[in-house]
Amino acid sequence: MIGTGAMCDPYIPLEEELQITRQCLKVIEKYGFGLAILTKSARILRDMDILKAINAKAKCVVQVTLTTHDEGLCRIIEPSVTGTIGRFNLLKTMRDAGIATVVWLGPILPFINDTEENLRGILEYCIAAGVRRILCFGFGVTMREGNREYFYKKLDEYFPGMKQQYMKSFGNSYHCGSPNSAKLMEILKETCIKCDILNNLDEVFRYTSQFDAPIRSTAQQPLLFEDI
Repeated sequence: MIGTGAMCDPYIPLEEELQITRQCLKVIEKYGFGLAILTKSARILRDMDILKAINAKAKCVVQVTLTTHDEGLCRIIEPSVTGTIGRFNLLKTMRDAGIATVVWLGPILPFINDTEENLRGILEYCIAAGVRRILCFGFGVTMREGNREYFYKKLDEYFPGMKQQYMKSFGNSYHCGSPNSAKLMEILKETCIKCDILNNLDEVFRYTSQFDAPIRSTAQQPLLFEDI
């Protein structure tokens, strides 16, 4: 299994021109490797032909991040990516193509989208799209020097007075946890049990990294960049 997208989305706008991700997928498909790819962009649909080909001979897992059920709020806190509805439709397209999906849940911003209504809305999308696995590392957001200042600037722009609430609640803490964490986690676990959705972190990560195709001997296993 080859994973990509954890640190930078593989479908940034330049991908439309450069097609670097598409070329990488072609190499993965050519040599029979599996793929676990994470994105917030519907641009991945452009490469459905290769994703299907990978899934036909090995294993393809498309992972999508969902943050908020509210489309208007999504456009504020995630202005440069495909909206929630678009990502929901992406998940349904993968389901219909027989490609496994995983939803990454977060970040859930304290006092902004850390509500029961928002979480249940996201989970309804997951259920409707046939998502069988959800990753959630808790409810909150992390702050580093540099991004904290940018985040606070945007809070002043879109949520007047919210910056002061963050400063009072979290100070300079790296982890800013939602005060609703316990309740939200209970809702998540209860829903996953009820709908047979896997949300154990270790098991989901094991699934995205486990190659299901028949294991070949070392002599038969090709090198990824061999003869390129």
